[in-house]
Amino acid sequence: MSPMDLTDDQVLADTRRWIEKAVIGLNLCPFARSVYVKNQVRIVVSRARHLDAFLDELDRELDLLVNTPGDEIDTTLLVHPTLFPDFEVFNDFMGVVDDVVAEHELEGVIQVANFHPAFLFEGEAQDDPSHFTNRAPYPTLHLLREDSVERAIASDAGDAEKIVERNIATLRGLGAEGWKALLKP
Repeated sequence: MSPMDLTDDQVLADTRRWIEKAVIGLNLCPFARSVYVKNQVRIVVSRARHLDAFLDELDRELDLLVNTPGDEIDTTLLVHPTLFPDFEVFNDFMGVVDDVVAEHELEGVIQVANFHPAFLFEGEAQDDPSHFTNRAPYPTLHLLREDSVERAIASDAGDAEKIVERNIATLRGLGAEGWKALLKP
């Protein structure tokens, strides 16, 4: 099925499956479970037909996140199933996203992480399972509150570098076939 044929409900279900089975299930982000079970993760499916409209949605989501108490919305996932089929284009777009955060004067307040089904870390072999740490079913911008990230890192959840190392080891142990099986509906 083409991403164009997917309903928003299917995109949401796939995204939630990824969060529940990979992000939380494999403990790729030890900070995710607490906000997810409290329904403080906002997931928005974008159907913007062009980049300008998507940037308008990003503007709205940034404004909503900073103007909503963290105990209501701690983090936002802005998911677009069709606009960025090419990872390199999406990765280059992150420079524009950084500019938008700066225009909103949110540097040090909000950070944006990116996820893509074809995510590749520079310098790693193309088939290395370490890439799965940043792979999601669809191109996704993850808007995070800096203070939430700092609190999570300062908590007993652990050292961020150790988390990255553990995630890479976990995913290399799982392998590509295990990753596919994990996210199967």
